[in-house]
Amino acid sequence: QVQLVESGGGLVQAGGSLRLSCVASGRTLISVAMGWFRQAPGLEREFVGTTRWAGGTTYIAYYASSVKGRFTISRDSAKNTLDLQMNSLKAEDTGVYFCAAEASGRYEAPSEYAYWGQGIQVTVQS
Repeated sequence: QVQLVESGGGLVQAGGSLRLSCVASGRTLISVAMGWFRQAPGLEREFVGTTRWAGGTTYIAYYASSVKGRFTISRDSAKNTLDLQMNSLKAEDTGVYFCAAEASGRYEAPSEYAYWGQGIQVTVQS
């Protein structure tokens, strides 16, 4: 069984930055996809970005168009961690952010992921 724990959320002004971290435990997740989703009140969970294994310690990151150029995902396979650096935050980035792991197929779809963290709140004040 895999456990994912997020940290680093909070309140920030529009235009500011936050860094979220996710630590995985239970087993090594070197070759599985890991990514971030978010969910605003009353809305469905949406894809933020994901990382796919490209061999060795190399991962390729993919982003939703709404965050591309502002958010960066980094992954450390040795530490089993996944970080999300969020810059130039906007009010519409507000929501609960979830770390997810082990997907196959459509990496943008929440239903493809087997493991989820409990989520962490990010609030951007305009």
